[in-house]
Amino acid sequence: MPLQKILFKPGVNKENTRYTTEGGWYECDKVRFRQGNPEVIGGWNRLSATTFLGVCRSLWNWVLLDGRNIIGVGTNLKFYLENGGVYNDITPIRASSTINNNPFAATNGSATITVTDTSHGASTGDFVTFSGAVGLGGNITATVLNAEYQITVLTANTYTFTASATANGSDVSPGGGASVVAAYQISVGPAIQTPLVGWGAGGWGLGTWGNGIGSSIALRLWSQQNFGEDLVFNPRGGGLYYWDAGGGLTSRGVLLNSLGGTASFTNASPTVVTSTVLYTEGAALQFSGGSLPTGVSAATTYYVFEVNGLTFKLLDSAGAVVNTSGSGTGAVSLIVDVPTILNSLAVSDTSRFVITFGCNDYGSATLDPMLIRWSAQDDPFNWTPDPTNQAGFIRISHGSEIITTVQTRQEIIVFTDSAVYSLQYLGPPYVWAPQLLGDNVSIMSTNAAVIASGVVYWMGVDKFYSYDGRVQTLNCDLRRFVFSDLNQDQGLQVFAGTNEGFNEVWWFYCSANSTAIDKYVIYNYVEKIWYYGTMSRTAWLDSGLQSYPIAANYFTDTATGNLINHETGLNDNTTGTAVAIDAYISSSEFDIGDGHNFGFVWRVLPDLTFENATSTPAGALPSVAMTLQGLANSGSGVTSTASQPVSKSNTYVITEQFTGQIYTRMRGRQMIFKISSNQINTCWQLGAPRIDIRPDGRR
Repeated sequence: MPLQKILFKPGVNKENTRYTTEGGWYECDKVRFRQGNPEVIGGWNRLSATTFLGVCRSLWNWVLLDGRNIIGVGTNLKFYLENGGVYNDITPIRASSTINNNPFAATNGSATITVTDTSHGASTGDFVTFSGAVGLGGNITATVLNAEYQITVLTANTYTFTASATANGSDVSPGGGASVVAAYQISVGPAIQTPLVGWGAGGWGLGTWGNGIGSSIALRLWSQQNFGEDLVFNPRGGGLYYWDAGGGLTSRGVLLNSLGGTASFTNASPTVVTSTVLYTEGAALQFSGGSLPTGVSAATTYYVFEVNGLTFKLLDSAGAVVNTSGSGTGAVSLIVDVPTILNSLAVSDTSRFVITFGCNDYGSATLDPMLIRWSAQDDPFNWTPDPTNQAGFIRISHGSEIITTVQTRQEIIVFTDSAVYSLQYLGPPYVWAPQLLGDNVSIMSTNAAVIASGVVYWMGVDKFYSYDGRVQTLNCDLRRFVFSDLNQDQGLQVFAGTNEGFNEVWWFYCSANSTAIDKYVIYNYVEKIWYYGTMSRTAWLDSGLQSYPIAANYFTDTATGNLINHETGLNDNTTGTAVAIDAYISSSEFDIGDGHNFGFVWRVLPDLTFENATSTPAGALPSVAMTLQGLANSGSGVTSTASQPVSKSNTYVITEQFTGQIYTRMRGRQMIFKISSNQINTCWQLGAPRIDIRPDGRR
């Protein structure tokens, strides 16, 4: 018989049996396709040796006006700004106050310090930074106390932390002085999703008596987008925070409604206010300060009108102009109507609105999961609807909760738990209007949707979807394989990312028996093929403003993470030490004709390239293993010993200077071809190997 090419159609298909998908690939790991041919994926290197605390679930990249390239890193414990490999902690402060006199108590021989702070409001795992403390007289010095610590709550008034030194007999308790200031950061969030079942799970009155319903504690997820060079961000179910680039990379984010600045009042009828913050018409403000002029009261809402740069006049709640009998100064204590609790946010690119999805209504502190609100145009500080501005709101109806959004060309795609909407800017009087695109459409998680090449792709709870002007199910050759091995209890961990250099959309997920992400599936939207593999990542950022795609990694032993540059080098360099990438791909079963006869393979002519691969540090040439596995039939299994020649398996090691042909003895009615590598500095692409196979009887 003539030589037979081993040439399979691109992509991996596991929707049918291994024999049914003859002519294709069936299994793989860390392999992609380039113009139909499989090759090992690119390597990765850590961004720096520095790490951050917690599991990162959100990455956002933008450039400041001075040219600094910034990545916002949101973890379950903190929020950071990365620049030059350094992670700057800008986690907002929840509360800061001078705590009880001599609040610290130490025990000789222990590093555990007990703190008394009446009604501290903190939770176990929260971070607090102390300042103004004096030492206890021994090892617990002022330097030890005046630091940041993670706490364990004992009661509503006490908690403990582990100090950086062990107390001795000279440490006097209680102590610390009368001027100790405790700055509490916003509470931390869960690292993983925690399912709750049985009595007490779910809301009051839900489910049958004594049973309740299934529910879960959601993990900490962040939304973030830049507004100019500043950053607007929020933890899901938390407040709306703002980071001002003018304060530097170490300045913390603060609640947006607290950024009112200061104001001076001119004695006039009506009074003229000069502010340090630019407001638009209709903004609602409250003032505080010891020198407010007569006619302006603290904690009273006033409305901005006749804006002229940084100066404006005031209207009271009845619409009357505000007059004062003198001049004065004060602070804007509250920017009224700014959402105080929300699930996610977006900043519209061209029209420059800050938009919140799932937030509290005006005058309410309760989150409405289907409510959409937006600020005045080009003004993140004004959320009060007024005929003179474009601030507003709308509530959508299909579904019970807005899950996430994706901004695309001239629209924002809004996903609820059962529908998809298009939110488009129309201008006054409606400003933003939703249009239903599809109903009975699911989405797995907040981070499960992404845009690539103008098309939105996302993972649902049981299938994949795309939107290119219409919502449609994405044909998937791995659908059953993925969703039968996906931990639905950890579905909120699922996230998507693009690798546009290779025309790929990646989804990372937890396999059925894992509570941490350990697998991925890839859709190549140019070749319209699928492949998959194993990898542990928690967030992804494509290479738009970076040299390489960036992913977040998590080290369970140290509860820290780092950022990793992908598609660079040939190895796994997550920790700074090069490790080989274990990659392979194996085919479906193939035979001679319809498998009427056994086939006997006596010669193999390999075809592959090792372009860009280098020798190992020990001088070994890059190599792969090529394997032919023989089977008597689909249910017989594969044998690999010479004593079972009917289904013999033979492995050949091919080097960069491989021989033109290899002689062997291999027999089987059906065969499987596999290529694999597990050596550092190795990359390869498979071509079209050939085998010399001839009929060899019927049994």
